[in-house]
Amino acid sequence: MIYREYGQTGKKISLLGFGGMRFNNIDDHDECVRMMVTAARGGINYFDTAPAYFGIKSETVFGKGFAELRRLNLPYYCATKTFESNEKIIRGEIEAQLKRLDIPAIDFYHIWCITSLEDWQVRKKNGVIDTFNKLKEEGLIKHICVSSHLVGDEIKELLMEGVFEGVLFGYSAYDFKAREAAFHAVKAKKLGAVIMNPLGGGIIPQHPQRFAFLKRGDEKIVAAALSFLWDHKDITNVLVGFQNESQIKEALDAMAAYKPRSEQELEETKAAAAAPLEGICTSCAYCNCPQGITVLQYMDAYNQKLLHEKLDPSAITTRLSMFWDIDTKKARECTACGSCQKACTQHINIIDRLKEIAELR
Repeated sequence: MIYREYGQTGKKISLLGFGGMRFNNIDDHDECVRMMVTAARGGINYFDTAPAYFGIKSETVFGKGFAELRRLNLPYYCATKTFESNEKIIRGEIEAQLKRLDIPAIDFYHIWCITSLEDWQVRKKNGVIDTFNKLKEEGLIKHICVSSHLVGDEIKELLMEGVFEGVLFGYSAYDFKAREAAFHAVKAKKLGAVIMNPLGGGIIPQHPQRFAFLKRGDEKIVAAALSFLWDHKDITNVLVGFQNESQIKEALDAMAAYKPRSEQELEETKAAAAAPLEGICTSCAYCNCPQGITVLQYMDAYNQKLLHEKLDPSAITTRLSMFWDIDTKKARECTACGSCQKACTQHINIIDRLKEIAELR
């Protein structure tokens, strides 16, 4: 196992992490605990969960798993999150979380799911920063972190505020252009950087031919996708949401066989993404709309149709509702001004795609 420094915290984190959001059978606590033990014995020491993963069940399972790791003298760090920003509500939640997790303090506590800079401003006004600082002073949390779905310069702006010690964000061979700017802030502020959705929300293993450019030799596509991320020196940890023990072993085998690329080879791999992903929006986030249409989210959803074997339009609406929590209405406000298309680095006909999306219900 490879370990990297988590920002300036002094903690060394396993480059491969355990995400607690995809257990095959969350109600089989013995099986879930066995998975955590298998991971820890393989060198994984970073375990990430949240109070909304399977309701509160993931944190409950983690608590039982941590108790077993302590019994076996296996090291671990716990990361979890809160949507809340009001001090009274957060204190009530963290008290319940600590009880479920069966630990005295949370190592990495995240202000969860910042989806816009406006959202961030609201949370600050509600006192979230002061609350987190108090929790840290009281020893209930050890490090203040953030989880964000922002893209482009917005995520960079969020991280440059200097509030956080680490960040959790989505990044993969499928959408790496969307959040490359985050690494400027990660370097400048010396932050820990944890990656979620390393397989593009399942898109990469579901479409191995599209992502064959990642593979070296007879490397399997999952191992290739993980290796691509591990090659980024500024990434501290790559989270995998394991469903079963076999997936843990597959990821551990990939780590054991991992041979790093040089920085030049990594850039060449990124450049090689252009042809296989032709027509696919890679979320560079240059497509700002004067009408306030969230073009990036709509193009991401349109990708689902292109990647679907039968070009099923329902894949668009499913993605919009399940991943972005928006509908098709705003797309109807497109005036066809063309500003988004002029900015598009892949020369996608965004206007036509927005028209198609606008007709969906």
